[in-house]
Amino acid sequence: MASRWIVFCFFFGAATLLSGGLSAGLDAQSRGAADDSLAIVVNRTNPVENLSFPELRRIFLGEQTHWSNGRRITLVMLEPGNSERQAVLVQIYKMGEKDFNSYFLHGMFTGEIHAAPKALPSSAEVLKFVLNVPGAIGYVKAPDVNDSVKVVRVESRLPSEKDYLLRLRGKLPK
Repeated sequence: MASRWIVFCFFFGAATLLSGGLSAGLDAQSRGAADDSLAIVVNRTNPVENLSFPELRRIFLGEQTHWSNGRRITLVMLEPGNSERQAVLVQIYKMGEKDFNSYFLHGMFTGEIHAAPKALPSSAEVLKFVLNVPGAIGYVKAPDVNDSVKVVRVESRLPSEKDYLLRLRGKLPK
């Protein structure tokens, strides 16, 4: 009888883990802490593992255009109206939607910026884009991350860690 109970517990536990879709870089215990975190994701072939907040901001502003391996950076964002996009505008760009649009229009007109970020409608589309474009970087809610992309540490922290900077309702980083 005890062996049936052990087998049941084993299969129940395995089914729970599989149905939870645990993401790369996020373990079961830290899953709750990451629910409001925004994960910065890159293509799995990208050599970057960690970005300082200033580096991340330069990439998102289009000031840094290539990765350390020489590959061109392609930024992908969610379309306007998403809470994740709003959090990124406030915390990384430190601007609103109107200022963001003006910044990229001016930069492209003057030639200071080569390409505006690509806007996609959903996290699933962002993940698919990052999977298929080796130089891509984007963001999604941490629970939406899957094994098709790599989560980049920001200031040496993953979204599941306590002092991670990027959250849907986060404070402005210094």
